[in-house]
Amino acid sequence: MLLKADNLQKQFDNTSVLKGISLAVNEGEVIAIIGPSGSGKSTLLRCLTQLEKVDAGRIEVCGKLMVDTISGLGYSDPKTLHEIILEVGLVFQNFILFPHYSVLRNIVDAQVKVLGVDKQTAVDKAMDLLDKMNLRSRSNAYPCEMSGGQQQRVAIARALALNPRILFFDEPTSALDPELTGEILKVIRSLAEEKMTMVIVTHEMAFARDVADRVIFMDEGVIVEAGKPEELFGNTQNQRTKDFLQRFNQN
Repeated sequence: MLLKADNLQKQFDNTSVLKGISLAVNEGEVIAIIGPSGSGKSTLLRCLTQLEKVDAGRIEVCGKLMVDTISGLGYSDPKTLHEIILEVGLVFQNFILFPHYSVLRNIVDAQVKVLGVDKQTAVDKAMDLLDKMNLRSRSNAYPCEMSGGQQQRVAIARALALNPRILFFDEPTSALDPELTGEILKVIRSLAEEKMTMVIVTHEMAFARDVADRVIFMDEGVIVEAGKPEELFGNTQNQRTKDFLQRFNQN
């Protein structure tokens, strides 16, 4: 098991956003998290990747304890938290590439500064990843010269360059035109076939159904239902899940 979270709670001001979330992710597993806007999906990812601190709960990543308020321990020491950060990658919906860096430098600098590898090794790996993303010919381009789909593929390559054991995606296609969405879904699908461990917040229901090993449906800060795609999409007995999926099918 690469990730285990128990009873996660998070408030912003006086609003409870996460209300006792528990989940586990096994190595090689693809988890899709679906649900309406404002249900806490992105907040959950931000807590799991240390971009937000939980108010309560326990999180363990790759055998290392991130936080445990249940036992009164709080967050681990900075060294442990840094080690955990190196185990995970996060791809945002808005790419977040350095605009003044070329595509190649965006991928190379992350390896040199974070992993401490030599530049030539970093370049070789970056070019291999650009091959995988079908972007080798754009290595010297700048983000502003590329489509949104191409920028997102560069962001995925940059995340993969750091050798994460778990890759998180926060609605990776929401900022893209529909015709570009397929580019990103194809890349994620290929990573799933390679048994990359992934947790994906998505509004792409057909993609979640076809690619995920398990689907988690969240609403109002809780996990309403979780199970295999064929169970959740094809045979759910939960009325809230039925209502959400029916609304999706009508759009």
